[in-house]
Amino acid sequence: MGGTKMDPESYYHGKTVLVTGGVGSIGSYLVREILKYDPKSVRVFDNNESGLFDLEQELDPRKLRSFVGDIRDKDRLTMAMEDVDIVFHAAALKHVPLCEFNPFDAVKTNVVGTQNVLDAAFAQNVQKVITISTDKAVNPSNVMGATKLLAERLTISANNYRGHKKTAFSCVRFGNVLNSRGSVVPLFLKQIQKGGPITVTHPDMRRFFMDIPSAAHLILSAGMLSCGNEIFILKMPAIRIMDLAEVMWEKFAPRYGFEPEAIPISIVGVRCGEKIDEVLMTLDETTCVFENEEMYIVLPNEMPYTDYSPSEAVPAGFVPATVGSFSSGDARLITKGEIRGLFTEFDK
Repeated sequence: MGGTKMDPESYYHGKTVLVTGGVGSIGSYLVREILKYDPKSVRVFDNNESGLFDLEQELDPRKLRSFVGDIRDKDRLTMAMEDVDIVFHAAALKHVPLCEFNPFDAVKTNVVGTQNVLDAAFAQNVQKVITISTDKAVNPSNVMGATKLLAERLTISANNYRGHKKTAFSCVRFGNVLNSRGSVVPLFLKQIQKGGPITVTHPDMRRFFMDIPSAAHLILSAGMLSCGNEIFILKMPAIRIMDLAEVMWEKFAPRYGFEPEAIPISIVGVRCGEKIDEVLMTLDETTCVFENEEMYIVLPNEMPYTDYSPSEAVPAGFVPATVGSFSSGDARLITKGEIRGLFTEFDK
């Protein structure tokens, strides 16, 4: 099963791809990237009508198909997936406090919605489904993480249903995506523009992070490598949120007419359901994990309904991973100098 190296231009050429949550920060970037590889079409599935309209104005209408719909509606998903080759499932409720206080809706979207995506993919004999998840699904301490854990388990276990069908189900697991919609970078920017305070939950809080292009690269790589059952995890450094706040405080306060010292940084306390550190994988998962230079692949210890073992399912170029902590508390923390380098695009 170990595959040969593929490039996205040859792999996605001529394919029909559907992206749920396709007008979000990651989804819309992913749509733009796939369009570079001359697909047959990219179907953007989202319940944000205005976002779909805006994306249509920006991108090539000959390759783009907009579908107004909600992943809670299985019939709409099934119609949208007709003749689709690959589904990237990015639609989700992702904000920890909002999910904590709206748990029933989090389940309807992140769990039932994911099952609807899987059911529709089965019904339409889609080749591959890649569910986009989060490190908050590992040993979850909040509703959002718990719903994403169940979305992962539904996706991976769906491979046991396929029988003679060809659909392969896999996941990608992210850290925090820097400068995505609703993330801490735009929040800090808005707080600085208003003259503060910059609100930090805990001085020692650390998070794995990646930028949006890296997230899209991981998704596209997973789409090429997936045979079913895999969880793909990008190798990421960690960032101390206080360091990020202090760098943005120094850099952007003068831009908005403030002396940095005039803008306070306020410690507001850990929010409901949050952890000081996140973990990329559970201890059990580390018993069957493989790596190359840029990512890990987690596989089940057993694949009872397949004709091959986990080691035979590993793509070429991956080797058994060195077992470590995989916690943001033990990961390499990027320096303040490196954080400053993340904001070079703001200087253009």
